[in-house]
Amino acid sequence: MSTVEEIESAVEKLNKEELTSFRDWFAQHDAAQWDAQFESDVSSGKLDSLAAEAIAEFKAGRTTEL
Repeated sequence: MSTVEEIESAVEKLNKEELTSFRDWFAQHDAAQWDAQFESDVSSGKLDSLAAEAIAEFKAGRTTEL
């Protein structure tokens, strides 16, 4: 049995309160991981071309307000 299968099995056995607690923990964990990856991508310049493209689109008047 793989680790993922073991985790799935354990999650299926959680009661309602435990599942709610796990969901909250996982959402926070997942957000922190995403934030860390985003920060890494920003620091390394991976998003520079996207930012430049967005600024060029804005300056050319090809954007709309949200």
